[in-house]
Amino acid sequence: MTTTSLEVAHGGVPAGKEEIYAKQPVLSARKLVITFGRVVGLDGVDLDLYPGEVLAVIGDNGAGKSTLIKCLTGAYVADSGDITLNGQPVHFKKPQDAREAGIETVYQQLAVIPALDIASNLYLAREERRKGPLGSVLRMLDKKGMERRAGQSVQDLGIQTIQNMSQAVETLSGGQRQAVAVARAAAFGSKVVVLDEPTAALGVKESGMVLDMVKQLRDKGLSVILISHNMPHVWEVADRIHIQRLGGRAGVVTPQTHDMGEGVAIMTGAKRLEGPS
Repeated sequence: MTTTSLEVAHGGVPAGKEEIYAKQPVLSARKLVITFGRVVGLDGVDLDLYPGEVLAVIGDNGAGKSTLIKCLTGAYVADSGDITLNGQPVHFKKPQDAREAGIETVYQQLAVIPALDIASNLYLAREERRKGPLGSVLRMLDKKGMERRAGQSVQDLGIQTIQNMSQAVETLSGGQRQAVAVARAAAFGSKVVVLDEPTAALGVKESGMVLDMVKQLRDKGLSVILISHNMPHVWEVADRIHIQRLGGRAGVVTPQTHDMGEGVAIMTGAKRLEGPS
């Protein structure tokens, strides 16, 4: 089997997906370093995300997983290191740069506006307009068009519990609000969707719905980065698992090669992954 990354060879290739890992990564980072005063946030971290895969990023508090994601999505600018998107160098100075490049992020603190309806939240800051009474001179919000396309976006993710796109988000459950945020990311994230703790504070049923959406994103061909403290959820949906420890990458494993106990042991330092990290 030919692969394009030593990381994949080290971490293992999920069974039946060898073709994916023979391709060029969608998103890559090499030797990312960022410091906050005397505190080292990232210490030479590498990462590869491949087409149509779910890459989980796990680690204890302070391990650098959120810092890594913020560097990849423009919220932070690394002191040194390189990031490439589809093989091309990128230099994101703000989150808007990453969004325009096709990287959408759903943070743990959902950026939804409760008083607005579902369609308005999906098209927040991307509102679509149609010709008004004076043609293109005075354009009007295409409310019906946005509702129709929002409904299609929700349907594409297999979300059955949301039907009325004019319903206010404040009337939705936590899981449904998460679904709206994920649907928005899927609608506009042409290359990568980043999910930060998407099942935090959700019940078993709603967590299951969100995990199903993650699988749907992968099935649509999107590449997904999943940050989570919930190890059963990670081992259920991830193709590969990037383990952060003390600002560095402790290793990359797969659910097929390492069980949860082994993954946690690597994460806490109780076990060291053989080979280069």
